[in-house]
Amino acid sequence: MRYTPFYSDGFNTQSGGLGNNYQQPPNNKKSNIIIAILALALVGTWAYIIYNNSKVKEERLVYADKIQKDFIDRAALQTQFNMLSFKADSLTNNNQQLQGSLAKRAAEINKLKSNINSILKNKNATEAELAEAQKQIAELNSKIEELFAEVETLKAENKQLTATNEQLNEEKKKVTSEKDALQTDLDKTKEEKAKAENIASTLHAYNINVTAINQRGSKEKETTKARKADFFKISFDIAENHVATSDVKALYVCIFYPDGTLSLSSGTFTDRQGNAKQYTNKVSINYVQGKKIPVSFDWHPGDKFKSGNYKIEVYNNGFKIGETTKHIK
Repeated sequence: MRYTPFYSDGFNTQSGGLGNNYQQPPNNKKSNIIIAILALALVGTWAYIIYNNSKVKEERLVYADKIQKDFIDRAALQTQFNMLSFKADSLTNNNQQLQGSLAKRAAEINKLKSNINSILKNKNATEAELAEAQKQIAELNSKIEELFAEVETLKAENKQLTATNEQLNEEKKKVTSEKDALQTDLDKTKEEKAKAENIASTLHAYNINVTAINQRGSKEKETTKARKADFFKISFDIAENHVATSDVKALYVCIFYPDGTLSLSSGTFTDRQGNAKQYTNKVSINYVQGKKIPVSFDWHPGDKFKSGNYKIEVYNNGFKIGETTKHIK
């Protein structure tokens, strides 16, 4: 077989053009294969590097997300706890006189608050501790709601009791007012009754008789002449009275001269208008209830009698109970 010399530029020197039987040398094929393998290896390496970097980045994102999630959970717990603490403080401060079961529930709330606050203040708290804090926050919320409900129930009951007490007080005031009115009426009735009895107990004088007496020694003789008269003998009867009590009664007698002046004594009595009134003579009698009592006494003018009309008035209990006029010449 005959071979034509081959030049790397692919030209046949004898023919002056491309050889009809052009072929790549065997060494070049190996080189291409090696290059291809190296290229594939390089591509694989870069693919691994890219994948690995992507995986690391994803893990970092997951880790960062986990850190961020833990931070949000803690912050949310803290916010929720702060809100519940404010609500609990507001509830207990506005109702400081909690007693019995309410005081016990308030103590439980304060204990939970203290426990939760200790966990949330711990920056190194574990997930388990945060979970416990979350559980206790839920329990705290439940107890606050229960306390709130009980307080509202008691407020409603107190409001109802207040309304009832106000109604009772109004009724009591009304009853007291009616009682006072009745007492006033009763007192007025008693007063009027006492006044009526007092008026009714006033004695009444009748059969008033005045006699001018001329006295000669132990002898007394009636006269109608002023120049002969020495004194007046005055007598009258006190009528039966079934209201006046049996005791000593005072009778005041006023005797007026013909000129209208009063023959005065040293005393006064009070009439029914409340005025002080002078009298001439005071006569005390032992009165017996329901009996007619005769009364008599002598009046000496202290001077010579004058002719004219002498008026005699008898008073008891502030009332004028009888009067008469005696004329002497």
